[in-house]
Amino acid sequence: MEKLKKIPTSLSDIFIIEPKVFSDSRGFFFESYSSRDMEMMGISDDFVQDNQSCSAKGVVRGLHFQIKHPQGKLVRVLRGSIYDVVVDIRKQSPTFGTSIGFEISAQDFRMIWIPVGFAHGFLSLEDHTEVLYKTTDFYYPEYDAGIRWNDPYLGINWPLAQHGISSAIISEKDAKLPLLKEIVSPFACGDSTS
Repeated sequence: MEKLKKIPTSLSDIFIIEPKVFSDSRGFFFESYSSRDMEMMGISDDFVQDNQSCSAKGVVRGLHFQIKHPQGKLVRVLRGSIYDVVVDIRKQSPTFGTSIGFEISAQDFRMIWIPVGFAHGFLSLEDHTEVLYKTTDFYYPEYDAGIRWNDPYLGINWPLAQHGISSAIISEKDAKLPLLKEIVSPFACGDSTS
């Protein structure tokens, strides 16, 4: 029996993972992580840290990456829903500067695999949305970096109005992030593993 379904996206190294969920009158059960099953999906990285956030509706977190000690991320939603965004920032990549976004929620149980070489962020679509992501390296604040969430070059269509959000809630730090054209990417095409 297949426990996981791999759903490709328009960025070849980014994919959605849909687990097999067993539901009945008592509730549900699924394996949220198995290194053996992830390896069968093509993810052989070791995860060393779990991060969890809780966000109000309208909060945008991102678009983040680490200059050194880059992190691959396996993202899922524990409560609520998000619009998750990934941007290819690998130099010489044919899709450099391309962004993709998709909704995932606690109800659909989907996860997103984001390897090294991509900036990542999300918009919380509901109050008290909790996101959990596993990372392939530790967080180093001195290497924290990012791209401004509303960089016009990226043309990200954040679904604010569709979800009744009048304006995004951005941290002071994220509001000051540079545009893509102002950064020097530390990643080369082919850096998709940590």
